[in-house]
Formats: sequence, C-alpha cells, structure tokens
Amino acid sequence: MSSQKVRKFLIGLFAAVVCLAAEISPEQYLAHIKYLASPELKGRASGSPELDEAARYIACQFQRFGLQPVWNATYYQPFSVTIRAHLGPRNHIAYSDGRQHVVLKVGKDFLPFNFSGNGDVTRPLVFAGYGITAPEYRYDDYAGVDVKDKVVLVLRHEPQEFDDRSPFAGRIYTTHSQLLTKALNAEAHGARAVVFVNDMSNHRGEPDELEQFSDAVGPAGVGIPFVAVKAEIAERWVAAAGKNLDTLCAAIDQSLHSQSFALPGSIRLHITTDIERETKFIPNVVGFIPGLASEYLIIGAHYDHIGLGYQFSMAPELAGTVHPGADDNASGTAGVIELARWFSNQPKLLRGIVFVAFAGEEVGLLGSSYYVSHPPLPLRDATVMINLDMIGRIRERKVFVGDTGTSPEFKSIIEDLNRKYMFNLDFSDTDGYGSSDHFSFVPKNIPVLSFFSGLHSDYHRPADTWEKITPRETARLLELIGEVSYRLASVPLRPSFAGWHTTTTVPLQAIP
Repeated sequence: MSSQKVRKFLIGLFAAVVCLAAEISPEQYLAHIKYLASPELKGRASGSPELDEAARYIACQFQRFGLQPVWNATYYQPFSVTIRAHLGPRNHIAYSDGRQHVVLKVGKDFLPFNFSGNGDVTRPLVFAGYGITAPEYRYDDYAGVDVKDKVVLVLRHEPQEFDDRSPFAGRIYTTHSQLLTKALNAEAHGARAVVFVNDMSNHRGEPDELEQFSDAVGPAGVGIPFVAVKAEIAERWVAAAGKNLDTLCAAIDQSLHSQSFALPGSIRLHITTDIERETKFIPNVVGFIPGLASEYLIIGAHYDHIGLGYQFSMAPELAGTVHPGADDNASGTAGVIELARWFSNQPKLLRGIVFVAFAGEEVGLLGSSYYVSHPPLPLRDATVMINLDMIGRIRERKVFVGDTGTSPEFKSIIEDLNRKYMFNLDFSDTDGYGSSDHFSFVPKNIPVLSFFSGLHSDYHRPADTWEKITPRETARLLELIGEVSYRLASVPLRPSFAGWHTTTTVPLQAIP
C-alpha cells in the first residue's frame, strides 16, 4: 500500500472511531421486530406469501441505507424449495444376490424421503457406516472406501450416541445426524443413491419403522435417490459379506474408526424413485457495503420461522396458530438491519461488509447452504461470518458467544471491546458446528462467530411475541457486535481459521 493510501486509511480509521459513539436505537430495532413478528406475517413460513413480504421489507431497508445489491439491481438471491410433495407411481426397489431376485414393497419394505432426487439406478452396494464425514472429530465413514457410482448403505443417528465422553457430544445429536446432511455428503463423495437403515443395535426395544413420507416444506431435492429400508432387509445384504449390522455398530462405537466396506459384487440394487413435488423460489436478501480491499465480512441472520406451527412446533396442539417468531429470529434479522444502518453511516473501512437475511433456515439451513454454493462474491475473500440467531431476550446481561474456537484472535478482541459494555459473556470455543446458518460457512474454511441470548420456554411456540423482547439491552449488544465487526474489518491481517483442528493465516490482499 502506498504511503498516501496508508495516510488516508489512518485518517479514515480515526474518523470512524469518533463515529462509533453513535448508538443503535432500541425503538428502531423493536419496530422491525414488531413488523416481522406481526400477526399479518403469519410466522414467515418458508414458501409462504408472508415470507415474500418479509423479504421485500428487508430489501427496502437495505435500499434506504444505500447498500449495494450484489446481483445487478436486485437484493434477492432466489433458490428453490419444495412446498408440497407426494409419492409418484413408479417407486421401486429390487435386488439380486446371485441366487434370487427380490422385489421390495413400497411402504412396507422401503420408502423414499421427500427430499430424494428422482432417478433409476442399478449399482453395486457399499456399506458406509453412519455416512458421516466429520474432520473436526477426526472421523470419516468414507475413509478408505470408494463409493463413486455405487449405492451406499448408511446407518441412522451417530456413533457413540450414548457415551457422554464422545466427541459427538453424547445423547445430543449434531448436525451430522441429519438425514439431509448425510444425503449431501454421500452425493459429494460420488454415490449414485443412498439407502438408509435404522441402527437397531443402539435402540433395542424400539420398532424398526420406516419414517413416514412427509409432504412438508423442505429442500427441492438432492441430486440422487435417497430411501429407507427395513433393517431385516439390510441385514441380508450385509450377511452376504459374512458380517452383521450389530457387530459393525459395536466396532464403530468402540474404535470411532470407519468400518466401511464394499459388499460382494453379487449384490446389486435396482432403485427407482419417483417424487412429484411442487416447488417455489424463496430469496436470501443480500446487501453490500464495499471496503477499500476485495476482502469482506459477512453479518447474517435467518428471517424465516415456522408459520402456523404445522412443522417443528414445540406446541403441536396449537398447530394452526400463528407462531410469530419474535426472538427466533426476527430479533436477529432486526439486528442485521440495524447494523446495516449503523455501518452505512461510517466511513469506508478496509474490508467490506455483506449483510444477509437467510431464508429456509428452519427447514435445514437451506438459504445459507445455497449462499455458500452460489456466493455473490468470491468466498476466498470472506474473512469472517457473524451469525445472529435469537439475540432478543437478554437476561441479567448474559450473552452466549459461540464458535470462538474457529479463530484464536476472536476471544481477546471481544473481551477487550466488552470492557465498555460489561456484558456477562459466556464463551464457547466450539468449531462452528450447530443448527444455525454459521454452520454452512465452516466447511469453506471461514471463521465464524455466533451470538445468542439463550433458550426460553416460548421457543417455537405461539408465545414468542415482540412484547418479551429486551430492546435496550439488545441494542447495546448490537453496538458491541458493531465494534467487533468494525475491528475485524479494519485490522491489517484477516483472522486465522482454526476450525476442524487446523489453523491457516492468509495475509490481506494488496489494496489497489
């Protein structure tokens, strides 16, 4: 950087420090929540007209503050979701083992999932354990086995699920246990189809039931067939290799090492999946404040909720009632809006800031997953992702700060700036894994931070209303997050990434 540019940057940095005295208005913050969590928006369910209304509101706010759209003249990044699905007439599974040809019955022996891709596949079979690749736990069911162009057989749940000492956290399922995560992981490894089976050895006394086909909102469909079969059928296939599922589960639990293997070539599956679905495009809403360099931060929150509670309600007896989602996550969305306003009044910083309101979080992190797969700006230039999810109910000044373990620089920066705000911060040094949108960024080697004010009894219930928000305390938290973001956008070197037990430091790119 030339001496003249250094001088200009230092002058701008001094001016920005003066501007940082500006406050975030609790009244303006709460006004966004009142609108987003209003009865008229009916809980902002993915695929609903009310979610579209919320997207328009957020885009209008970004436009008011002068944020740049990142796709020509629009703030919207649309992606497809399934809003209704049902089984078509051609679902079929048959297998041969060299001696006989067996046709399975749909609904009795097997059943596709609603996010299954449609296809017609005849391929050999590979057992791939739990179908998990978790480098942060140094565990990979796909290690040492080739599943390219094969059908993979995977177990439900996770290894060591009843072991409190397990790196999988024992009894608390991680994102790796989610069916969609397993499906996408298999597809990423080149599999042509996935067959899912209950891990009965770890669930003695439970019936081996096929999960009912759901017509609920969800992904638009993974690219390969994904079906469930009864355990007794999978046992026949595994027995052809002289093994059984109970022994394989026990071996994985004992060693936490892959027990995956290719089944004998005599076992071949023929799978046809036929899902008829109605899809709709829903948008992420994205605005950008450029910096002096090409690098940038991301500040995001999901703006969808669970609508009338027919899916994911913690009060199923109240299905059909508006679940307003004031804290989850109108509170985080309003925070992104107000931080966009706040930064739009600051001088240009060294790095830019991308502000994102994600859709589809409640049905599987769909918006953030799509964002990292179709980034509007190069992900190599993204230095940090800061996620705001349920930040609106601060009690006794306690705030949970998650995922500081993804960069060794995070904790000291936050502690230093918190001396002014005096929040009671509860740090978690986790590696970025969880059930919110920051999780989508960790596999891209992007350090993440998450802010959270804690669970409460109104979570996913109609009682999550705007009157219970703590606007003054949350506005102060947003000022702290703003100062943390400001510093991360101003320091010469980008934060090093330490997720998945690795650390990389990338120097700031040259400023033109």
